[in-house]
Amino acid sequence: MIGVKRLAGAALSVLLLSGAAHAAPKAAPTPEARTAARFDAIVKDRAQLRLFLRAMPKGGDLHNHLSGAAYAEDFLAWADEGGLCVTTDVLPSIVAGPCDAPGKVPAKGLAAANTALYNRAINSLSMRSYNPGADGAMASGHDQFFATFNRFGAAGDGKLGPMLAVVRDYAAGDTVGYVETSVNPTAMGDLAWSFKDTPWTGDFAGALAAIQPKLPAMVAQARQEFDAAEADADRRQGCLAQKPRTGPCAVVLGYQGFAVRILPRSVVFAQLASAFALAEGDPRFVGVNIVAPEDHPVSLADYDLHMRMIQFLHAQYPNVKLSLHAGELTLGLVTPRELRFHVREAVETAGANRIGHGVDIAYEDGAHDLLARMARDGIAVEINLTSNDVILGVKGADHPLALYRKAGVPFVLSTDDEGVSRIDLTNEYLRAVVEQGLTYADLKAAARASLEYSFLPGPSLWASPRAPVAACAKAGPACDTFLAGSRKATAQWRLEREFQAFEASPR
Repeated sequence: MIGVKRLAGAALSVLLLSGAAHAAPKAAPTPEARTAARFDAIVKDRAQLRLFLRAMPKGGDLHNHLSGAAYAEDFLAWADEGGLCVTTDVLPSIVAGPCDAPGKVPAKGLAAANTALYNRAINSLSMRSYNPGADGAMASGHDQFFATFNRFGAAGDGKLGPMLAVVRDYAAGDTVGYVETSVNPTAMGDLAWSFKDTPWTGDFAGALAAIQPKLPAMVAQARQEFDAAEADADRRQGCLAQKPRTGPCAVVLGYQGFAVRILPRSVVFAQLASAFALAEGDPRFVGVNIVAPEDHPVSLADYDLHMRMIQFLHAQYPNVKLSLHAGELTLGLVTPRELRFHVREAVETAGANRIGHGVDIAYEDGAHDLLARMARDGIAVEINLTSNDVILGVKGADHPLALYRKAGVPFVLSTDDEGVSRIDLTNEYLRAVVEQGLTYADLKAAARASLEYSFLPGPSLWASPRAPVAACAKAGPACDTFLAGSRKATAQWRLEREFQAFEASPR
């Protein structure tokens, strides 16, 4: 925990600053007001705005996939280290050896040995230079985006530690203190896949009974794997000697286990059951998700079933949090009937605490009532502007962010797969300003929301948007104790300190 007692000493000055401004309207502008004025002065200068937003504290990135967070160059470096190969296709992939077979070359030293192929590989493993009209290019950004995962997947095998280090490094460089990333332990995948030949009968209780005896061993193996991976990341980044931790070492990670919705039904159920067990058995696993293209024929055919699977398992594990990919669809990608219920079923049937994407909300039956429920129940939506653009072609005025905001639905800005899209969270903040008209106050609220609606355990620091809980209304032992007992409140306090420093510094 990061200097909790030292943090508590400045409670009133940091947390009640905005309230003081209201009490003394004739006083000099607050640091927050001066920072907002600076933002307004540069909002049309994209380079200046980028500098401003990169330095701005952003709290957390709540919609993040670990394998998609690494850049193509990271995967090529790991392929180099691991003796893997790169194919010489128009759209190269990273594959296993031997590398002297036709159509393969060693990844080792590829950047220098064949710069043209190295650059073509970066394009193939990401959205860089994607052009749907180019010779050999995939038909759409949607297809290119999802195809990249199979192309670089071999390089990520056995690289959990390096991948954790990479995501922390990118977050720290982007002024992000918490990342909630989707990742499955090896043991979870092995357990789930062992059910691939098990016929699906629709008997939820029976399927769970068949899996349950294997869950404790899976959780124990997963804990060992992540203990080793986190220690590896710490060694790589020199964290072991840091007290307190700084830079990448100070970035907090939370994990979401997930099911892949295009797999056989028995495997999906086993993945979900494993993810729920992990979230209950290891505090680092803070929630459960479901992933893969929502427009895939299997995803569409089984959508209602998957929501009912989650509903059943959630009843067995009621304390587990859910962030569900839902509504990553748009008109033309699927038939109109598929646009009418995905977000609703994720909320009403599965019981989602957050919705990932939610792009099809304006097409949903009873959308106004659904939006009102999300606002009332605090079901936040994870907004991924670049991802929605490159995958769905939805951006600008066509994006439903303004609709969610008007309805009072809490929202957070996220990256989705920053390595594949070749972005960072600063880029998403910039797009939110340029394309969606968000102000400094809006961005600050989104940063705070990213921790408020995170699945970090413990009570929130905030009793209301402008007031901390009673224990931290003044400095003292009560606040020290409160922060020590809540990882969420500690992260929120850290964010407030970062905002205080950001708004006090000239720029």
